[in-house]
Order: sequence, then structure tokens, then C-alpha cells
Amino acid sequence: MCLLSSVLGAESVVHWRNKILERKMVLMRILVLQLFLGPALTFLSFTSSAVRKFRALNVDYPKITFAEGFQGYCNGLMSYVRGWKKEWQCPWVHYVLHAPWTNVSRNCKYADSFCEDFNEYCSLSQDAFFLTTCKRPTLQPPSTCQYEETTSIQRVYLLCSRKYDGEPMGIIGLL
Repeated sequence: MCLLSSVLGAESVVHWRNKILERKMVLMRILVLQLFLGPALTFLSFTSSAVRKFRALNVDYPKITFAEGFQGYCNGLMSYVRGWKKEWQCPWVHYVLHAPWTNVSRNCKYADSFCEDFNEYCSLSQDAFFLTTCKRPTLQPPSTCQYEETTSIQRVYLLCSRKYDGEPMGIIGLL
């Protein structure tokens, strides 16, 4: 310390010591935040990814139009769904709501039931939504991904992220 004091001066040594202590305190705060908030952030990212997935695959507002080469809305949409999920299998049925996200999400602000089959909260929508159902014909081989389109206006059963102030995560049925 004496050698540093004589070279840099006593005030400079104190200045650098304080800088080092400040950096150590910042690092300690970051480590504490990671330790305590890490598990909570992991849980939140899981929930929000389910909500993001639902919004990307089950809400299409305003309804888009696919190029003629897709041979209809459902065939175009289902190619997008399979690509997003990174699955080669063709789902048998898929529901798409054509309503603003705010209208859809408000139906999970209070989930009225706990759906044991899904181990999540669920709610019957108060609103009837414009809905497209994409369904594979039953006699079609599994490797053929051609879909029939049905449109309707219906209330839906939504899977919600939690009981109060939740967000939709899935459509589990129609009314």
C-alpha cells in the first residue's frame, strides 16, 4: 500500500479502492437477484410461452388470406401450425378465433372452473366468437394433410393460465 500511495498518491488509492468495492457490490446484487428471481422468471416464461403459442396458433384477427396454392384457408393455416410446432403430424382438428386479443383474453380474467383433465383453470367465454374449425376428413390417410373448413359464431371453453387475471392458453371445447 505504501508503494502505491507514493506512486499514485493517497487520494488516488482510496478512489480506486472505492471503485472496486462498488463493482463488487453490483456483482453481489446481480447474484442475489439471479438466485431468488431465477426460479420465478423460469415459471413466468413457461406460462407466457403457452400464452404466446395460443395467440400465434389460435387467434387470427383480422383473418388473413393465403395464396391460391394452399387451396384454402385451413390448408395454409395448418402448414403454418405444423411449422410453428415443428411437427410432421397433421392434427385432426384445429380451432381459430377471429377476434381482437383483448376480447379473447378478457374471458380468462376470472376462470370459473378448474378442469381436472387439463390440471388448469378454464372458463366458458361470455362472448361468442367468429370461429374457423379446420378438420381432416376421416377417410383421409394420415400422411395427407388436407383440411375442410367450417366457420361459425360460437362460445368456446378456454384453458386459462390462472384463476384470476389469467390469459388464454388453449381451446378445449365449443358450446
